[in-house]
Amino acid sequence: MSAIAIHDLQKSYGDAEILKGVNLKIEEGEFYALMGPNGSGKTTLTSIIACTSLPSSGTVEIYGLDAVEEAEKVKKLIGYVPQENFSSTHLTGKENAIYFARLFGFSRDEAKKMAIDMLKKMGLFEDAEKRVANYSGGMRKRLEVATALLPGVKVLILDEPTTGLDPSARKNFLGLIKRVNEEGATVFFVTHIGEDAEIASRVGFMDKGKIVMDAEPERLRKRSGLKNVVNIETSIKSDGVSNVLKQFSDDDKILETEKGFKIYCQKPEEITPNIVKSLDKIGCKVTRIETMPPSLEDVFFKLTETSLRR
Repeated sequence: MSAIAIHDLQKSYGDAEILKGVNLKIEEGEFYALMGPNGSGKTTLTSIIACTSLPSSGTVEIYGLDAVEEAEKVKKLIGYVPQENFSSTHLTGKENAIYFARLFGFSRDEAKKMAIDMLKKMGLFEDAEKRVANYSGGMRKRLEVATALLPGVKVLILDEPTTGLDPSARKNFLGLIKRVNEEGATVFFVTHIGEDAEIASRVGFMDKGKIVMDAEPERLRKRSGLKNVVNIETSIKSDGVSNVLKQFSDDDKILETEKGFKIYCQKPEEITPNIVKSLDKIGCKVTRIETMPPSLEDVFFKLTETSLRR
């Protein structure tokens, strides 16, 4: 039996069609990462799976239970961590954990025991008595995952959980989620960060209301045909710089980054000196240039012609 089974799922708000016939099956124990830019429909899809929003048509089943008709039963099987923080900053970590366990019907004694177990699992036991107002961003997100992993939960749903975390906190958080998956939970992980999706067993690409493809990360890389990526950090970013770089990129495809651009080519060692010279002629200095293997963000851009950072 599939942990999550979605068939022809559609969602509209007035004339705006957000989901346009989503089909997806996620098997028990999978770690599934869904990648897509803002506005692609990821959060809408996630909220329907988590029973916090209703579809316009189509079906979602969690372990064979209909997420609309049997929502109360489904909610006992899923732990949902939305993008926005929901833990109370006025309470301690332990008090938050107890509160959410009580909210789901556990007795006070059961909730207290669960709180300790959950906080230990997320590496927060030593900070259990601290107010959440004094937690770092990574600690708070781990706490919220802890509150979602109540007994009976089989599917952990995470919507953009690493947004705003520094690299160290993000690495630590992802390691914990991977461990949760290895201990048996099915994970549905929504992100627009390619590095986050690397740890998934299967990755889906969502764009314009549909999941346009999904596969294991290495199969997606092979499908893209990408061999090398040249990352170029520049003193200025402009249409002029972009137009120069397009001359060196296969298929004229170029991806804007925070500090410059990425281009895709088969023989980077032959073109990098000419890139520097050509940009210098238009008054743009290259502050850094390096060749690297393609990330899942690069693969997404190559296969969909859409930037995750749009």
